[in-house]
Amino acid sequence: MTSSIIQTIDVVLLTIKNSTLHVALLKRENPPFQDHYALPGGYVHEQEDNDCLDSALRVLKTKMGIRPPYLEQLETFSGKYRDPRGWSVSVVYFALVPLEVIEAANTPLASLADIDDMKELPFDHAKIIRATVSRIRNKAQYSSLPCFLAGETFTLPALQKIYEICLNEKLNKVSFRRKIAEMDVIEEVTGQLSRQGAYRPAKIYKLKSPYLDKLKTLESGL
Repeated sequence: MTSSIIQTIDVVLLTIKNSTLHVALLKRENPPFQDHYALPGGYVHEQEDNDCLDSALRVLKTKMGIRPPYLEQLETFSGKYRDPRGWSVSVVYFALVPLEVIEAANTPLASLADIDDMKELPFDHAKIIRATVSRIRNKAQYSSLPCFLAGETFTLPALQKIYEICLNEKLNKVSFRRKIAEMDVIEEVTGQLSRQGAYRPAKIYKLKSPYLDKLKTLESGL
């Protein structure tokens, strides 16, 4: 008689800390790899979860105390050697969240790791993180995805810096602002300016609805 296939969900939460992309990891409380840091994940609950997205949202809420404004499915990782417990299938999701949201959750077993300076991780989690970063760097070339790292309000220079971190390259200021205008996902916050140091005050922007509504849901923990 063959053993049952292990069916799990793993989630890659990426944020920006110290001007670099970081990934959220959790210290494992049980074998295998007890006390090692790994991606937040867990089993699919057949009776409780309607689908894999439900499973991912439940995992993040119970283990990280976070409900992101969106979750995007990355891909499925499977095989007989990725998990020492047996043949396993993991459906992987990812999201970008502002640093303050992860810090506010104050999850005791959580840690942030620089994607360029990670130690060896359990299972195939390093491979999963590399695949996620590749996906984000590709999508940052044409989408508004990095805007979810900006928080509720931001300046255009700050938003450009976020895109540069996601893409791992410098951007032309004029070209970047043209692209943002074409995407039509942000709007100016009238009557507010950012005053930092000796620089000329910068205009403050926010995401348009429904993008801003999603961020507010994230920050309220609903």
